[in-house]
Amino acid sequence: MEIIWQTPAIPPHRDDYILLNGRRHVRPYYFEFISHVKNRWAGKTIVDLFAEEFKGRHYDYYDYPGWSLRCFEFGSPNLSCSWFKVRAVKCGRIKVDGQNVSVSYKVKSSQKISHFLHRHEPPVMAWDVSILHEEEEVVTVCKPASVPVHPCGQYRKNTVVGILQAEHDLVPLFPIHRLDRLVSGLLILARSASKADIFRQQIEAGLVQKQYIAKVVGVFPECQLVNANVHYNPHEGRSTVEIGYGCTDTPLKGKAASTMFTRINTNGTYSLVLCEPLTGRTHQIRVHLQYAGHPIANDMLYLSESIASRSTKGTSAERAAAASNMSNSLSNTHVCQDEIEEIHSEDFSIDPMCTNCPTLAPKGYDGHEEALWLHCLRYSGPGWTYECPYPDWATLD
Repeated sequence: MEIIWQTPAIPPHRDDYILLNGRRHVRPYYFEFISHVKNRWAGKTIVDLFAEEFKGRHYDYYDYPGWSLRCFEFGSPNLSCSWFKVRAVKCGRIKVDGQNVSVSYKVKSSQKISHFLHRHEPPVMAWDVSILHEEEEVVTVCKPASVPVHPCGQYRKNTVVGILQAEHDLVPLFPIHRLDRLVSGLLILARSASKADIFRQQIEAGLVQKQYIAKVVGVFPECQLVNANVHYNPHEGRSTVEIGYGCTDTPLKGKAASTMFTRINTNGTYSLVLCEPLTGRTHQIRVHLQYAGHPIANDMLYLSESIASRSTKGTSAERAAAASNMSNSLSNTHVCQDEIEEIHSEDFSIDPMCTNCPTLAPKGYDGHEEALWLHCLRYSGPGWTYECPYPDWATLD
């Protein structure tokens, strides 16, 4: 079997996707991850470096101890080898400066490290990325929930940018603002770096107005301005609000943040709220609504336990991601037998060195996600306005 290694320079193709049971999967593909040795990594063995810094795989994947593996010829996997009992370093799936090294090799600063692997991306919901407006320098789309905007983490092809490249041949694209993965709505993409820079300058100058709609718990006040610093913790994947009272010398870690909220409607249990962030911090609207005492009604990351019990049920993407991190070495028990049979009928390649094969989704993926009740409605700036239709959940009937 000839292996074709993909790189970020190779764009996605329409045939790369498998639509199955309401989800968009990506056909697994061979990919070269490239990194360069940081100063703090220098002196570590290649195996310790990967096991400690890239925790997605068990130590045994890099160097299975006390077991003599009949090695894979690079480019020609031996299909008789036992799964997981692999030596990725010895078998040439990990290289330093393009060369095979021993498991005891100690890396040096700035060296190029390549990890060749069989990449499985998490599925996303199979909603279309619908184009709202297309012109010479700008395209706007309605981003569906669960789809990341651009390549990040485990996602490369299953992104708004990747799907637009594959299905509409829109290249290059430069997103001019962020939307959390579970947030839906208006996404503006520039068609050139120069146009993207114009948008960036307008946003930094405070010339762009942003409007979102959220469905929150309880009866929200008619109008409320929240001024509270937002501190994002990347290790926890969530933000917190910080308030200074002038009685401590401890500096606040968070950045200044302001959001104007206006109630649209309420039924006594939930409220529809217009959200206008005046700054752009990570999870700003979500954590400011929590601080106001009215979190988004299905936002499991920011709902307290007491509120969550009377909110919508289901597993959020954040919890699914946490489960993935904790159970990466466990078997994926969430895929039903019918789905396995359907997936196998699609005839995607099985790699005996892969820790995810033969399942299509990466191991640990929960599979139960719902769209966050937060939707981007409108962006407007000097001489321009772009809008997106309201989502189906924006009702209190």
